[in-house]
Amino acid sequence: MLIETRAVTRVYQMGSTEVKALDDVSISVVESEFVAIQGTSGSGKSTLLNLLGGLDSPTSGDILFDSKSLAPLTKKEMARYRRHSVGMIFQNFNLIPTMTAGENVRLALAFGGLRGSARRERADALLERVGLADRAEHRPAELSGGEQQRVAIARALANKPRVLLADEPTGNLDSTRSHELLALLREMVERDHLTVLMVTHDRELAQSFSDRIIVMKDGRVA
Repeated sequence: MLIETRAVTRVYQMGSTEVKALDDVSISVVESEFVAIQGTSGSGKSTLLNLLGGLDSPTSGDILFDSKSLAPLTKKEMARYRRHSVGMIFQNFNLIPTMTAGENVRLALAFGGLRGSARRERADALLERVGLADRAEHRPAELSGGEQQRVAIARALANKPRVLLADEPTGNLDSTRSHELLALLREMVERDHLTVLMVTHDRELAQSFSDRIIVMKDGRVA
């Protein structure tokens, strides 16, 4: 297994109320698998993705990457995990508006420790990989939604993570751009052995591009 959860529960304190966002969730994903996660709002999909991405910790249960638990990791080791093992993309792209596409990708590479001309070469190669070689000097405002999400993918893959976590990546795109984007991710799964976990409301997209669908309801795997 590349990434898995074992009996993971996540409880949030909302004032005096306890909210159980995840309730005893166990899933496992193998390398080069494209898994879609579906469910209504509040079913725990995004919480699950945040836990897998190391952005949050479970209240109980365990998360494993490459058969090793994330629980004992120090803050520094966790930062390295987030930087090098998993990449994340979101519905609203999260690009830095004052930076060009190339600069957005190079910033991620700088955080990953890549220097000088190697950083520029890798950024150029990544933008070419997502079909944006000619848009490297454009800022986000000068790019379409689909192009911005491709930059976000290039940035997420900058430090060669083995897993891409995508939270509603097509939420702000029309159906044509959504299909193009998922075709790109599917190709990366086939060609680069990338593993993708994608939260999506779109059942048709999930069925068309993923290997399997995990359905969540009320914080549990349905």
